[in-house]
Amino acid sequence: MSGTLDLFFRFHPQQKADKAVVQRAFFCKDGTNRKWLSYSEAREVLFCSLCMAFANPRDSNSFITGMTNFTHIHQRVEEHEQSHAHRGCAEAYFLRFSKNTIQDLLMGPQMSRHREEVRRKRQVLERIIDVLKPIGQRGLSYRGTQAEALYTLDDDTIDHGNFLEMIVLLGKYDVCLKEHLTLCIEKSKQIHQSGLRQGRGSLVTLLSKTTINYIITTIQRLMKATIATEVRESGMYSIQIDTTQDITAQDQCSVVIRYVTDIVHERLVAVIKCEASTGQYFAQLVVNEVLETMKLDVRQCIGNSTDGASNMQGQYKGFSALLAKMSPTHVHVWCYAHVLNLVLADTTQCVLASGSLFFLLNNIAVFIRVSYQRMNIWEKESKDPRHRRLAPIGETRWWSKDVAVTKVFGSFGKPDNALYVDVLHTLSAIQHGQTINATARVNARGYITQLLRYETILTAQIFLRIFQVTSPVSKYLQKSGMDILTAHRMIVAAETQLKDMTRDFEKVKTAAATFVQWANNQTEEQSEETELEVEAALPQKRGRKKKTMPGEMSKDEAVTDAETSYKIDVHNQIMDTVTGSMHQRFLKNGTLYADLALLDPKRFSQVTSYAGGFPEAALQELSKCLLPFDDRATVAKLQSELISLAGQWNRLKTSVFEEYTTKTTEAGPEDAEYEAEMVYKKCSSCKDCPLCCYRILKQYNLLTDAYHIIGLAYRFLLTLSVTQVACERSFSTLKFIKNRLRSSLSQQNLESFMLMATQPDVLKMLDSDQIIDGVAEKSELLQKLLIQ
Repeated sequence: MSGTLDLFFRFHPQQKADKAVVQRAFFCKDGTNRKWLSYSEAREVLFCSLCMAFANPRDSNSFITGMTNFTHIHQRVEEHEQSHAHRGCAEAYFLRFSKNTIQDLLMGPQMSRHREEVRRKRQVLERIIDVLKPIGQRGLSYRGTQAEALYTLDDDTIDHGNFLEMIVLLGKYDVCLKEHLTLCIEKSKQIHQSGLRQGRGSLVTLLSKTTINYIITTIQRLMKATIATEVRESGMYSIQIDTTQDITAQDQCSVVIRYVTDIVHERLVAVIKCEASTGQYFAQLVVNEVLETMKLDVRQCIGNSTDGASNMQGQYKGFSALLAKMSPTHVHVWCYAHVLNLVLADTTQCVLASGSLFFLLNNIAVFIRVSYQRMNIWEKESKDPRHRRLAPIGETRWWSKDVAVTKVFGSFGKPDNALYVDVLHTLSAIQHGQTINATARVNARGYITQLLRYETILTAQIFLRIFQVTSPVSKYLQKSGMDILTAHRMIVAAETQLKDMTRDFEKVKTAAATFVQWANNQTEEQSEETELEVEAALPQKRGRKKKTMPGEMSKDEAVTDAETSYKIDVHNQIMDTVTGSMHQRFLKNGTLYADLALLDPKRFSQVTSYAGGFPEAALQELSKCLLPFDDRATVAKLQSELISLAGQWNRLKTSVFEEYTTKTTEAGPEDAEYEAEMVYKKCSSCKDCPLCCYRILKQYNLLTDAYHIIGLAYRFLLTLSVTQVACERSFSTLKFIKNRLRSSLSQQNLESFMLMATQPDVLKMLDSDQIIDGVAEKSELLQKLLIQ
């Protein structure tokens, strides 16, 4: 048998043919010879010499019996070349004959050239990926509206879109990409000039919209897989969810997952077009389309944060209630940022004076900016170039009320940076402008009258004082990475501050008097002939007269009576509303918060005093939440580890931060600055915060044994979502990506670009080879071109 095979392969292959079509079949498109293909001139048939020698006798194909049909012969030869049967015969030949012989037959110039071609195409695709990454990270459009054909790519006068323009620019400095572009442009021109439509695969440029979409969807899949791996390693997570309308009036739902590694992550993982708005629909959407797709266990979801909509907070069919059925210890947190905004909304609408103030400020801002004539007057009268525009009040912009009052009236008791006088002079100029229509002049006079009222000044000072307390809290609640304990502590501190000033009307009067004096001085300095004068006291009540008879009220008594009435009906009402609304709306999960408060390092001195015995109810709610993750998380174990950690905390934190200081000192000033930034990057507090506790326990590898349960408690604390502001931030990115000029962006590409724009660190982690291998899986043609 061995001798027969030797004789067979001494004769085969025979590759002499008179027919040109057969002669061309002996060679691949890259010019390499198919040495396995043999031709019988006598019978005019093609054979596969390898399959004839090694194929199973029960297997039969046209290349064993003899290929006589030369129609589409190149396609038939390629299909046979890629078949499992042919490859099996090639392996048999390799086992039978020497290594050098098989390389000469199959692995020689043909495979060498194939590998070289694959290497070049992977290099080109790597550069394409490097161009697409910053485009996705910046949320830019990647396609042009026209002129995407390659035969026009060398025409500099045509706009080819961001992606192709960047490719052309990079090609000027990169040899590999330049060669690829030159070859593709020439072939594209030949095809275009010939007018013939080529079959698929006749020109693979790797620059077509199909290939680019393959890359984008592969990046999306790999980013989700990377995030899912981190979430599974963390062991628990919480969910934030919210919806908004895009430019095409479609409801888009953003799903954010919060979890903890060595820092707190809030990752956008899905942007889904909504088909309904019920709580049941959102629960199914999150579980079926997000968690199951990412292979995350819903039982590891410890909580969620949503706004106050009924479909989210419904007792029976709300989103939170349905998730709680799947995870019994599920904790729902009503978004703190939304709640604080509702508190301020309640406050600004509680009395007529407060509603009138913000209505006036909004009307003035809109009144000036809707006319170029009025804007020209405003720019002339405004002395501070940093505040060219007054801020209108938007219901969805939580900071707008604070900005509107602060721009016009300055800070509480400090009017130096206020635009109040500039606004008055602008309105006065509009009122007396002969070229301005009568309606606008009448409106300007009405606004001036309202601004000059002492009641307006008093009300503005009340809210400036409130915003001094609430605005820093609101801004903090809109940051990423904060923990629920710190947020709750800030809310409690803000409520305490507001309670302390509920009956302190005298400071408001003092601030208002300072403002009135400043405003009148400013108006006199800018114009001696001005008729503008701010009221310095509340007007008398109607029906009051000067004292003429015994028993009648004097003028001073009338003023005092007006101030008392304002104090009771306006000031006290506003302050009672803000404190009462905060207490009522934030009074949630009280027992659990009490347990979590014991994890605060600032409470460790109190914890050590419990060494003789904790209160009976302490840490019971926290233990119930942790038992599904570890059956050792009993109340006794939690108390024991917490007391031990509280006793060791001062030594642990000192040691680890001294180590950081030593490292930075030895590294030099520049490296020290970088190291310090890395240490404190995600810690919004000092070294006495829950995140620092968790990081120090992890630093010393104390989470595995010594403080495993208390480490689990800190991870639970840090994983709970306080707000769903991450969803709100994603909506800003959504409106930037899917805008009026990109309204036809597909849902899949929208989600891909959203992930790239909001998670640039995950995008940078992706390896180009991994992306290329994922693209190769999209089709057999790409697999052949990109995989060796």
